Amino acid sequence: MNFFRGVMGGQATGPQPSGAETIQKLCDRVASSTLLEDRRDAVRALKSLSKKYRMEVGTQAMDNLINILQTDRSDSEILGYALDTLYNIISNDEEEEQDESEDENAQKQADDLGTLFTEKFLQDSENITLLLTLLEEFDFHVRWPGVKLLTALLKTQGVQVQGIILVSPMGVSRLMDLLADSREVIRNDGLLLLQQLTKGNAAIQKIVAFENAFERLLDIITEEGSSDGGIVVEDCLLLLLNLLKNNSSNQNFFKEGSYIQRMKPWFEVGDDNSGWSAQKVTNLHLMLQLVRVMVSPVNSPGATASCQKCMYQCGLLQQLCTILMATGVPADILTETINTVSEVIRGSQVNQDYFASVNAPSNPPRPAIVVLLMSMVNERQPFVLRCAVLYCFQCFLYKNQKGQGEIVATLLPSTIDANSISAGQLLCGGLFSADSLSNWCAAVALAHALQDNLTQKEQLLRVQLATSLGKPPVSLLQQCTNILSQGSKVQTRVGLLMLLCTWISNCPIAVTHFLHNQDNVPFLTAQISENLGEDERLVQGLCALLLGICIFYNDNSLENYTKEKLKQLIEKRIGKENFVEKLGFITKHELYSRAALKPQPVFPSPEQMLFDHEFTRLVKDLEGLITKAVHKSSEEEKKEEEVKKTLEQHDNIITQYKELIREQDTQIQELKEKVTSMTNQTEQLQATISQQQSQIQQHKDQYNILKLKLGKENQSQSNNQGESQVNGLQTEELSQLREELEELRRQQIVLQTQLGEKDALIDSLKSAAQTAEAPAGGSDNSELLQELEALKKQVQTHLAEIGHLKTERQELLSRAESASSDTAPPSDSSSDAAKAELESRLAAQTSEMESLKESRSELEKQLASATSTVAILQTEKSKLQTEVQESKKEQDDLLMLLADQDQKIHSLKQKLKDLGETVEDEDDIDARDQTSDEEDEDED
Repeated sequence: MNFFRGVMGGQATGPQPSGAETIQKLCDRVASSTLLEDRRDAVRALKSLSKKYRMEVGTQAMDNLINILQTDRSDSEILGYALDTLYNIISNDEEEEQDESEDENAQKQADDLGTLFTEKFLQDSENITLLLTLLEEFDFHVRWPGVKLLTALLKTQGVQVQGIILVSPMGVSRLMDLLADSREVIRNDGLLLLQQLTKGNAAIQKIVAFENAFERLLDIITEEGSSDGGIVVEDCLLLLLNLLKNNSSNQNFFKEGSYIQRMKPWFEVGDDNSGWSAQKVTNLHLMLQLVRVMVSPVNSPGATASCQKCMYQCGLLQQLCTILMATGVPADILTETINTVSEVIRGSQVNQDYFASVNAPSNPPRPAIVVLLMSMVNERQPFVLRCAVLYCFQCFLYKNQKGQGEIVATLLPSTIDANSISAGQLLCGGLFSADSLSNWCAAVALAHALQDNLTQKEQLLRVQLATSLGKPPVSLLQQCTNILSQGSKVQTRVGLLMLLCTWISNCPIAVTHFLHNQDNVPFLTAQISENLGEDERLVQGLCALLLGICIFYNDNSLENYTKEKLKQLIEKRIGKENFVEKLGFITKHELYSRAALKPQPVFPSPEQMLFDHEFTRLVKDLEGLITKAVHKSSEEEKKEEEVKKTLEQHDNIITQYKELIREQDTQIQELKEKVTSMTNQTEQLQATISQQQSQIQQHKDQYNILKLKLGKENQSQSNNQGESQVNGLQTEELSQLREELEELRRQQIVLQTQLGEKDALIDSLKSAAQTAEAPAGGSDNSELLQELEALKKQVQTHLAEIGHLKTERQELLSRAESASSDTAPPSDSSSDAAKAELESRLAAQTSEMESLKESRSELEKQLASATSTVAILQTEKSKLQTEVQESKKEQDDLLMLLADQDQKIHSLKQKLKDLGETVEDEDDIDARDQTSDEEDEDED
C-alpha cells in the first residue's frame, strides 16, 4: 500500500519515479494482482494519470483495461474506473482552456492521438460488443462512463463503430433503452450518443425510428416545455433532424404516425414576444427546420404534397402564418418562419390560396403578400430577410397560374386602385428604385409571375407607366430596355435581362413588341461585340441569350427583323463563333452552378446575388436550341419551315381525324345506347306477346269447352253430366283415368281366374257332398249344401257387379277417346278464324264463362266422387279376396269332413255287408243322380 500512497501524492523518500515508470508499475499491478482491491486501486490511479499522461496510459494500459472489463464484471466500481480511463485517453474534448500561444500542431497531435487509440480499441470488434453489454448494467458508475466512451468512439471513428453496432444483435435496441432511463444525466448523454450514431447511416436511422424513437423524443420535448425547454429539447430536435433528413422512409413513418399534428403546439406564441431567451430562439429555429425537412423541395413530389396537405389540415400552416404576422418576433426566427411557410405552400394550390387570404393585423388590413413585398424592396431590412421574402413570393407563384394572374392584374390599368398599395405597384417601385438589390429582387419576382404562363406574358404587354409629367406613358417592356441602355449597376442589368428573357421566351407577340423598338437590337449587338472586363461578361452572355431568344421565337412578322436578317446581323457584326462563346459565359459563371442546386436563394452577400434557380433551368433549355438556330443556314431554315408546315398540316389533319373520331365515338355511343334501349323494349314486347299468347290459348280452351257445352244441351242429364265430366277433363286427367281403367281390367282378369277356380272347387264339393249323403249325416249335409248355395249366390252377385264395372269401363274409354278427338288442336287457318270469332264473342260470353266455371267445379266434384267409387271397388275387391281365402279354408274343412264321412260310410257299408244287408254300389247311385238331374231339367 505504501506504493499507492506514493503514487497518490504521499511523501516519498528518495528520487521520484517518472510518469512512464509509474504507469508501467500500475499496469503490472493491474495485470498481476490477485486481490480485487489492489487492482481497483491501480485502475483508480491510472484514471487520475490518464489526462496528464494520455500517451503513456493509452500505450501501456489499454489492453489491461479491456481485460478488466472482461474479467471483473462483478465489481461495478473497478468497471467505472476502467471506462473513465478509456474515455480520457480516447476523447479529444479538452476540459481545460488552452493558452492562445499553444501551437496548432499540438492540437492536431492530440486529435491524431485520439484517432490512434480509437483504432487500437477497434482492432477487436468484440470490444464494442462488450461495451454494449456493459450498457445494460443499471449501475450509474458503469452505465454513464460507458455511454460517454461509446460517444467518443463514434465521434472519432463513426462509420466503423456504426457498422459494428449494426451487425451486433439488439445493438441499437440496447442504446434506445437509454432514453427510458430515469436518471436525466444518462438520458441526456444517451441523446448525444444517438446523435452520433445516426449521422449519415440510413439503416441505423430506420432501426432507431422503428424502435419508437419519435414517440419518446416528442414526449421528452413536451415534458421539457417544448420551445421554452432547455438544452435537452435542442438535443432531441437535433436527433429528430438526423432521423428525418434525406430519409424518405422515416419521413413517411413520421407522417403516417400522426406526429406532424403533435408539432402544432410548438409554434403557439403569445401577444408579448419580447425577451426571448437564446435557448428558446435556438429551439424554435430547430423546430422550423424540422418542418422544412418534411416539405423540402428535394423530397419526392408525392411525399411533399402529402405532408403539405397534412400541415394545412391540422392547422400547422395557420400557426406559422400567425408567427409571420406577429410583432416582437426575433429577426432570425421571422426569417426562418418565412422560409418554412414558403416550402409549406410551394406547389400546393390549397395552401397557396390560404396564404393569399392571410391579412396582416394593420388598419386597414393588408394582405400578407403585400406586407412581405414591402420588406423585400426596403433596403433597410436585413439581407437574409429580403432573400426569405423573395423565396416566399417565388413559392407562392410556383405552379400557381391563379396567383400569377392576380399579381399581373394589379398592374393592369383597369384594376389599379389609387387608394391602396398593391403587389404590382411594389414590384414596379422596386424595379425602378435606386437600390440595385431591390431592382434584382423585383425583376426576379416579376419573372416568376410570368413563368410558364403565356397568357400573363401577353397581359403584361398592356402595362403602361407614367415616367414624368407632360410626357406620354411608355410600356413596361420599353421602360425596362430604357433602364438597361442607361448603363446602371451590373446587378440591376442582370435582373432586368433575366426578366426580359423570361418574358419574351416562348411568346412571339412579346418578341415582336421587343423588336419593334428600333434601338433594342443595336444595343444588344453592341454589348455583345465589345470586349469588356470580367464583370461585364455575364451581361454580355445575357444579351446574347436575349438576342438568341428573339431569333428562335421570331414569327417573321417584322420585315426588318426576320430570323434570317438577325442571323446575318450576328454574322456581320459579332460572328457566330463569338456569339456562341459569349452565350457560354452564363453557364461558366461561378455563381450559376450554385443557384442551380436548389430553389432557395442563399447568397453570402448581396453582391453575389445574380442568378435565380428557375432562370438557370431556362438557360439550360434554350442554350442548345439557340446555338443550333444561329448556325443554321437559310436553306436549312427553309427546309425546317417546310417540315414545320408539313408537320403542322399533318397535325391539323390528325386533329381533324381525332375530332372526327371523337364525333364518331360519340355517335357510336349514342347508337349503342339506342340499341340497348330498343333491345330492352323488344324484350318487354316479347314478354307481353308471350303473355298475350298464353291468354289467347286460355281463351281458346275456354271457348272450346263452351262450344262443347252449347252443342250438347239437348242430351239427357246423366249423359250430359257424364260427357261434361269427360270433356271437362284435361289430358293429364284422361291419361290417369286410362291407367286406372287398365288397372281395373287387370284386376278383373285376376278375379275371373279366381272365380273359375272357385267354380271348379264348388262343383267338386257338390259331387263330394252328394256322394256323402247318408242317413246318419243327412242333417249335416243339408246344412252344408245350403251354405254352398249361399256362397254360390254371392259369387254370382260379384260376377254381375264385375260385369257392370266392365261395361262402365268401356263407356269411359269411348268417352275419353271422343273427348281427346274433340280437343285436338285445329289448323292455323281454323285457329285464326276461331281466335277472331272468340275475340268478337268474348264480351257476350263472359257471363257464360262464369257459369261454365261453376259447371267445371261440379264436374271436378263428380270426378272426385268417381275416384272415391273406384277406391270403394278396390276395397270391395280386397274384401272379396279375403272372402275367397276364407271360402278356401272352409272348402278344405269340408273336404276333411267329406273324407271322414267317406271313411264312415265305407265302414258302415262294410258292417252292413257283414250283417247280410244289401248295399248299393257307387255306380248305381251315380246313375240315379243323373236321372234325377235330367228330371229336374225337364221340369225347369
